[in-house]
Amino acid sequence: MSLLHLDDFEAGQVYELGEYRFTKDEILKFAKDFDPQPFHIDEEAAANSNYGGLIASGWHTGSVFMRLLVDGLLHRCAGMGSPGVDEMRWLAPVRPGDSLSARLEVDDVRPSKSKPDRGFVVTRGVLTNQNGDEVFTLRAPFMLRRHETG
Repeated sequence: MSLLHLDDFEAGQVYELGEYRFTKDEILKFAKDFDPQPFHIDEEAAANSNYGGLIASGWHTGSVFMRLLVDGLLHRCAGMGSPGVDEMRWLAPVRPGDSLSARLEVDDVRPSKSKPDRGFVVTRGVLTNQNGDEVFTLRAPFMLRRHETG
């Protein structure tokens, strides 16, 4: 399998990354381990909260996006990591039984000015629920190697 390099990307490309279904047990386990707020770990407290029921941690939602990104695209890229996330938004609650679809939109491709062997693919990631609502977005650059020019 030939890896995708910086030169294989261009603004406007869209990659469909797959789907993931959230279960109550997963939501509870993740939240108990990493984000034990009442609306993530206690069904009664969640029902009495402004959310009206149990919801997934936003960090859980972001972790699912990352898994779908790796499986759906990054595993076949000449990746060199990322300098960080520029923006991350949780737009709507994710509930048990929700099925989310992930996509990655390429906003820009920038060769490095100081290191000619690499550059950045600037992206917008999106998770959409089964109703077509965006529930999560992020903007982040990914560093990729360029094709060898010999």
